[in-house]
Amino acid sequence: MIFDYPTAYPADDCERLVPDGATARRLVRERRPELLDLLAQRRARFASMIAARGDAPVQGAEDAVLMAFCRLAYRHGSWGKDFHHYHNEDHIFEILGARLERLIDAIGIEALSLRDWFLLALFAAAHDLRQREVPRFAAGIGSNERASIEETFRILRAAGFTPERNAEVFLGIELMIAGSTFDARPPLPAREYNTAEIVVQSGGALAQKLDAKLDKHAPGWRDDARIVHALRLALIAADLDTANVAETFPRFMASTERLCLEREMRSHRRPDEAASAQPVLDFLTTGQERYFFDLHRFSSAQGRTAFAAAKEANVAPMRELIRQLRLRVDTPHSGAEVLQTFRTVVAELS
Repeated sequence: MIFDYPTAYPADDCERLVPDGATARRLVRERRPELLDLLAQRRARFASMIAARGDAPVQGAEDAVLMAFCRLAYRHGSWGKDFHHYHNEDHIFEILGARLERLIDAIGIEALSLRDWFLLALFAAAHDLRQREVPRFAAGIGSNERASIEETFRILRAAGFTPERNAEVFLGIELMIAGSTFDARPPLPAREYNTAEIVVQSGGALAQKLDAKLDKHAPGWRDDARIVHALRLALIAADLDTANVAETFPRFMASTERLCLEREMRSHRRPDEAASAQPVLDFLTTGQERYFFDLHRFSSAQGRTAFAAAKEANVAPMRELIRQLRLRVDTPHSGAEVLQTFRTVVAELS
């Protein structure tokens, strides 16, 4: 570990449900076989790079992705009892599928190594593994992210990787997941830490400040080529994670609605209650306005190449959506009412 941390996060029941790659592969084959199809397509696309590296642990790499997918599906997804509308297994598909394809198309397969592409895929599957950890912060890294890093290390070992043979893999995924921290400030007393809310209340992803954190906690890192390269990957990973801003406008707004619903769930409010009316309106107007126009920035040249133009295409409809919501919604009776107006305006603008 590069960063010291005050707390360790041991395995839980979800980890024990998916102890190895064989179990994960069986579960995915039974429940989400499209993930196996996606991995097969990606393997075919990288066939020349795989062939050039006969020692590439392709099976182990896929096993790691599959294990992370299943564990998130159990812990916060549709296979378990603590469903999160945004941070669930479908978010893995969003990043691992179309977004990663867009990055490959934009910068070319040869722009990164086979190990780098694997790390970006693993990041897609593993960076949100934990969402319910008690807030404890160190080096700017949130407890959810630290717990996800530790679990991912255990996944890597179960898939056949070791820190001795594969140091760059462990180093890379640590920085990538650490950089996905959106806010490391503790919540106000007596408030539950709401990972859906901090997206629009934070100072943005930690990835953009990782160099300063490394200066403080790992002096001399700039002389270590492995850390320098891992930081580069962390910036690309942050752009993949936040590239919902560059989806087509209806898809972007669908993810916004899911994040809004998760925020209400984590705040113990139901959308059909009056208590959710103003928070939902604030999230869909002021919150999204602040995030999209003020907070979100692409961290890497690769991310800008792949996604900046598509984000720019969403600027005008985003402004109009916010304007229309403020115009049409005066004194809402519930969050559900606000969301219905939101869907109507999105349909009109799409």
